[in-house]
Amino acid sequence: MSEAATMQFHPQPQAGQAKPWAFPAPERSTLANGLTVLRCDRPGQQVVAVEVNLEAPLDAEPEGLDGVATIMARAFNEGTDKHSAEEFAAELDRCGATMDAHADHPGVRVSLEVPVSRLPKALGLLSDALRAPAFADSEIERLVRNRLDEIPHEAANPARRAAKELSRQLFPATSRMSRPRQGSEETVAAIDSAAVRAFYEKHVRPATATLVVVGDLAGTDPDAVLADTVGTWTGGTAEARPMPPITADDTGRVVIVDRPGAVQTQLLIGRIGPDRHDRVWPAQVLGTYCLGGTLTSRLDRVLREEKGYTYGVRAFSQVLRSAPDGTGAAMLAISGSVDTESTGPALDDLWKVLRTLAAEGLTDAERDVAVQNLVGVAPLKFEMAASVAATLADQVEQNLPDDFQAQLYRQLAATGTVEATAAVVSAFPEDHLVTVLVGDAARIEEPVKALGIGEVSVVTG
Repeated sequence: MSEAATMQFHPQPQAGQAKPWAFPAPERSTLANGLTVLRCDRPGQQVVAVEVNLEAPLDAEPEGLDGVATIMARAFNEGTDKHSAEEFAAELDRCGATMDAHADHPGVRVSLEVPVSRLPKALGLLSDALRAPAFADSEIERLVRNRLDEIPHEAANPARRAAKELSRQLFPATSRMSRPRQGSEETVAAIDSAAVRAFYEKHVRPATATLVVVGDLAGTDPDAVLADTVGTWTGGTAEARPMPPITADDTGRVVIVDRPGAVQTQLLIGRIGPDRHDRVWPAQVLGTYCLGGTLTSRLDRVLREEKGYTYGVRAFSQVLRSAPDGTGAAMLAISGSVDTESTGPALDDLWKVLRTLAAEGLTDAERDVAVQNLVGVAPLKFEMAASVAATLADQVEQNLPDDFQAQLYRQLAATGTVEATAAVVSAFPEDHLVTVLVGDAARIEEPVKALGIGEVSVVTG
């Protein structure tokens, strides 16, 4: 009888020494044409991400042409002086590249992703799009039609409708921030190729633009590639535009957007607060995360886990405009949805959460979990080149230093429970919140009035 076989066990792998992590630091330079460049070499990232910031803010749109920045941004993909729209799309495909663009309050952002081996060709196409976009009448007309088709769908979406109403309620009618970012039916219908070209010629030039490129650049000559592509883009300088001050009315009130027969109510509760230049920003980020940043945050523990009103409620801040002189602003908001019958009770409990937070503060355990989630997962969040490029471009767009994100993580880790409590209570005071409810007014108006959280009005649409 043969001996029983013996199993051979390999030694258990041992964990390596943890390495300190910091948000990547870019290398900053300026091309001969005035284009600012931020480069960040990320070994192993074979798909390169490029972001271009153009100083073409929504405030600069001519009166009556809200949405022209959006149409211009979309038209960058629709042909150049060298290629028709179809040819341009085919050339991008041959590079394995994707290119997109959008407009927001701070300006227009153009994004490109491409395998590093095809970077010179793709940057050449990007340069053509920025240098000599075709803006053909037929393409602009098609983009306008597409945008007009989108607007009714956005109005039918409760979350989009709530966001539109909150902006209209917070900001004066004369403010661009009070109106839809991508324009209304009336303003978009007035846009033609001449309007798009005029906006482009007035605001798009290399001297006021910034390009961010992130990826494994070791096998390329970035200086030569950039000089031969986006370095050929020419244009004059531009006068600094005075930015109008941001004013908002956060008098506590409730606005119901009536949707007869709706089985759910969309909630959006907000006001404006400081931008990222304010020293309170790190504590506000931390406190807001404790309030409603994840499934384990306080709002979800009460409204989702204990009461079963919703699948989730989130609290967040979104920068609208950022300025070193303190004139910027961010939207502070709480959003979610509940079934129609639970609208009154859910709002009642939400306000109780805010009152309890103001009276008793956050716990050290809540603070510790938030820091762990925000800071501890940062290396995973920025594993891909696209996320690093987007964050660097955000910093440029918001007039922040290149090391802002790295500093923010250090500040978050150093922020105490008392500081986080003070910041979130200041961000969401129970008597200075504008509440927008998209739902069946006939069923929710009286229960909401009974809460006493502000005057209640009903609008249609």
